[in-house]
Amino acid sequence: MFDWACQPFFTLVTTFVFAPYFAAALAPDPVAGQSLWGFATAAAGLVLAFLSPILGSIADATGPKKPWIASCGLVLFVSSFALWYAAPGGAHAIPVALVGFAVGTVAVEVAAVFNNAMIPHLVPPERFGRLSGTGWAIGYLGGLVSLVIVLGFLAADSETGKTFFGIHPLFGLDPAMREGDRITGPLSAVWFLIFILPLFLFTTDIARSTLRVRDAVKKGFLQVKSTIADARRHESVGRFLLANMVYQDALVALFAFGGIYGAGVFGWEATELGVFGILLTVTGTIGALIGGRLDDAFGAKPVILGAIVVLACVCLGVLSLGRDHIFFVIATAPPSGGLYGSVPEKMFLALGLVIGAVAGPLQASSRSMLARLVPAREAGRYFGLLALSGKVTSFLAPLAVATATWLFDTQAAGPAVLIAFFGVGGLLLRGVKRV
Repeated sequence: MFDWACQPFFTLVTTFVFAPYFAAALAPDPVAGQSLWGFATAAAGLVLAFLSPILGSIADATGPKKPWIASCGLVLFVSSFALWYAAPGGAHAIPVALVGFAVGTVAVEVAAVFNNAMIPHLVPPERFGRLSGTGWAIGYLGGLVSLVIVLGFLAADSETGKTFFGIHPLFGLDPAMREGDRITGPLSAVWFLIFILPLFLFTTDIARSTLRVRDAVKKGFLQVKSTIADARRHESVGRFLLANMVYQDALVALFAFGGIYGAGVFGWEATELGVFGILLTVTGTIGALIGGRLDDAFGAKPVILGAIVVLACVCLGVLSLGRDHIFFVIATAPPSGGLYGSVPEKMFLALGLVIGAVAGPLQASSRSMLARLVPAREAGRYFGLLALSGKVTSFLAPLAVATATWLFDTQAAGPAVLIAFFGVGGLLLRGVKRV
């Protein structure tokens, strides 16, 4: 249920509703919106790079992981709720949106470190893939349900004033003030508060250490240095963490800018983006379930490599699209009306569904791969290091996308940058022993 509780923040805020709203309604223009969102994502990545391994090591020293998840959840709740106040035309709307998003991202990602560290204590190694994949699939389902709620009952089209279900927004939400988009912050906060409860009530935690908190913190800081040294001596662990650093960086940027790209290039609004998100989430759920079983059957490495190759090809496909052409040079007819009325829009939709199908297996197999590589009693510090490897340069791909977008004044610069990141990540992973 952890993944279910967290996913609306990623689905509604990071990707499909609030991020495009920021680019379309708050930022001066879509290009500036993509750049600003990229810089906020980069800032969150820098903070995560510092916090994750330290807190993971401290959690190992103290024992239980639930108190850390609760603390992160409180920060996530407050920062998500703050997004409601990022109203169009507001004097401080842009900084409120960017700070709320960045702080919430840090909180939810740090919470995931402690959640992931519980995996080796819950099931035997031969079931790591299935547990991780099923958790990811349930998370996608949570994103799907929350997106249907927003699309069908809360977020209205700015022209018609009605939701996708053809009704006026519930609770009197004002379409002109984009309250249906802004409500995604408070909704994500309340959703987490409710659905994280089963983890606290029914899941076994790790026994508390006899160390005092002060001593545990000191030990945690010291362990960060030793963990990095251990990972460097263990060639497979070190190489895997380096590869994860690169390809996770690209994946974060791909999700961060997917909705913004659709809004900027094709002019998609809440309805188009919402349906896109629903379909992508469906394929993501199926992909995560299948990927977890492929992981247990063939190993995590083939699953991750296959996903990387597919994502690089998808980025190339996105790069080839424009408002009036596909495959770089093939002109297409003007939009025919209705949802996804042009050929480029349909192709972008299809590519998005492929992203959904392989992103879940990529992330789920990454955490199951590390769980097989390291001792269960030290899972926290190594999953902190995994978060570090996934976040230490997580500012780099968004920063590269933001900078390239700004320099070349085109959103097409984004997917071009990400192809290189996926390629390097795949080459590094090939040297890791098969697990």
